[in-house]
Amino acid sequence: MRDARFRDHFWSTDLTSTVGYDSIIQHLNDGRKNCKEFEDFLKERAIIEEKYGKELINLSKKKPCGQTELNTLKRSLDVFKQQIDNVGQGHIQLAQTLREEAKKMEDFREKQKLHRKKIELIMEAIHKNRNLQYKKTMEAKRLYEQRCRDKDEAEQAVHRNANLVTQKQQEKLFLKLAQTKSALEDSDRSYQQNITTLEKIREEWQKEHIKACEFFETQECERINYFRNAIWLHVNQLSQDCVQNDEKYEEIRRSLEMCSIEKDVEFFINLRKTGSLAPAPVVYENYYNTQRNATPARSPAPVPISRRGPLPTPTTAPGEPDYATVDGYSLIHH
Repeated sequence: MRDARFRDHFWSTDLTSTVGYDSIIQHLNDGRKNCKEFEDFLKERAIIEEKYGKELINLSKKKPCGQTELNTLKRSLDVFKQQIDNVGQGHIQLAQTLREEAKKMEDFREKQKLHRKKIELIMEAIHKNRNLQYKKTMEAKRLYEQRCRDKDEAEQAVHRNANLVTQKQQEKLFLKLAQTKSALEDSDRSYQQNITTLEKIREEWQKEHIKACEFFETQECERINYFRNAIWLHVNQLSQDCVQNDEKYEEIRRSLEMCSIEKDVEFFINLRKTGSLAPAPVVYENYYNTQRNATPARSPAPVPISRRGPLPTPTTAPGEPDYATVDGYSLIHH
């Protein structure tokens, strides 16, 4: 249980002073400003989160990342890009959540401001009325004190001139004394009336000041509690976003666990293989040895193409040269 209260610690011995009240108002204004700064912080963070989310989505959709991979690693890369896209979507959603929280903070600030304005207007009117009455009372006091001095001077004049002046002059002195006494009675009455009025106003102001202090203290407690909870909620949202992102990254890790080096290598071999025989070695060939060992190549005898039957065996007529064949060569004998 708190012992310190606004109502007990924001007074001044000067009746017309508002130093205590002003101190509270200044503190409340500072608190409202602090809430506005956090509200702006949330809005700026939302812009950053949205921009980051959109850039992640563009990165996952437009930037090539292992696009020629095959089989299990290709599937893992597809999961990787999809989850990065999901992370980007998560940041965009977080940005929207932050904007909603900023709007709640703005509504809270404006609600407190509206309620506080009513109390401030009441207190401003009371301060104005109190100060005016105090001023009137001080003027009545000044006039009362002047009338007292006037009466004292008139009495002294009567006593000083009791045996020195004529009867007529004495009458004038007594008349003046009577007038000063009458003026004193009027000023005294006015002074007392103003004191009574001022006391009523002071009591009213004191009650309203206590009520205002209690109201402002309640508002300040609500503001601190709301501000603290807003920050707590904000970091919870950030933590939740991290957990959700880690779940997405875990999907990528599980996909990578299913990736098989052996299967991917085997898949590539079966898809793109070109043959299992390697080329023979290229040997050294001596040019001169090659020329020396070369034999003339014989052209095979052309095969006659004819649709006619076999030719008759030639005969030698008397007087014609003889034909003979030796080793497949035709010889003409003369």
